[in-house]
Amino acid sequence: MTVNIVTSIEPEKWDVFVFNHPDGNIFQTRYMYDVYSNTKGYVAKAFFAVDESNEILGLISGVGITEMEGMFSTFSRHGVVQGGPLFSEKLAFDDRKSLINAYDAALKKYLIYNDIRNMFDQSKLNDILSDYLYHEHLDFLIDISQSEEELWKDIHKPRRKNINRSEKQGVVIVEMSDLNNMDEFIRLINETYTNVKIPYPDRSLFENAMNYLLPKKYVKFFIAKNEANHIIGCRAVLLYKDMVYDWYAGADHNYLDLYPNDILVWHILKWGSANNYTVFDFGGAGEPDKPYGPREFKRRFGGELVNYGRYTRIYSPLKLWIAKKGMFLYQKIK
Repeated sequence: MTVNIVTSIEPEKWDVFVFNHPDGNIFQTRYMYDVYSNTKGYVAKAFFAVDESNEILGLISGVGITEMEGMFSTFSRHGVVQGGPLFSEKLAFDDRKSLINAYDAALKKYLIYNDIRNMFDQSKLNDILSDYLYHEHLDFLIDISQSEEELWKDIHKPRRKNINRSEKQGVVIVEMSDLNNMDEFIRLINETYTNVKIPYPDRSLFENAMNYLLPKKYVKFFIAKNEANHIIGCRAVLLYKDMVYDWYAGADHNYLDLYPNDILVWHILKWGSANNYTVFDFGGAGEPDKPYGPREFKRRFGGELVNYGRYTRIYSPLKLWIAKKGMFLYQKIK
């Protein structure tokens, strides 16, 4: 069988391949590719392994991200492949390797490194990703096929108290269906990321998600409001097949005593369960041997702690060293 590596494919074939693949996920869809392609500071890349009839046998889709502008832009460029690559069982080892190599060749010209972030067990890729370094990375998966009562029981008691306090103080959750509250949504994301000293994405990422994903029901935007109708928290989740993926979250630090983060997660768990989703992916919990605050927040909602890890290929060790020093200074200044 002759296999070719190509960078374009019929949209319908892309849709079918990802949907029918057992590990198919929102990040490998053409819709997420469209979001990334139109986001400031993002460069989307997708490569396909196809047979003689142009049927897809393999796919890797990801994004190159420039997090800072100006003179530091070169040192803030890195790549992310989330939930991929995806291979058909019919694709031979050498052709899988060729697909990865083609993707790397296109990225290493302008990125410092590339991360393959696993959403499931990818240990079978160890030989194929021989140029990558594997490192452990945790995640929490919550079974939302359970009833609301079972979900509530799994949440730790202090977290349940916070949710009850939030409800008693009049906090309500509202779904965003247009751009009317996008300014406030983005303000809270930016404020939250600034507080933890991490660069935040451009607003076009969320506007594109609303434009490309919302019509397909692949994204939901939720906001928390207090009794004065002030937006005090927000959360965006991605939806695909049976999974709800926790994507971005923000909260107003002046209203943390109303527990917007707690009640938003609880609302999303209930919503996912009621709408026949089965898995809530909490979106990462850091490395096992390093302290990570969000891990403790996520742990208290129950769920299964998994360690699917990540693969990283460093394209420019010198630039990576400079980038790490620059990030240290950025966090000191912030």
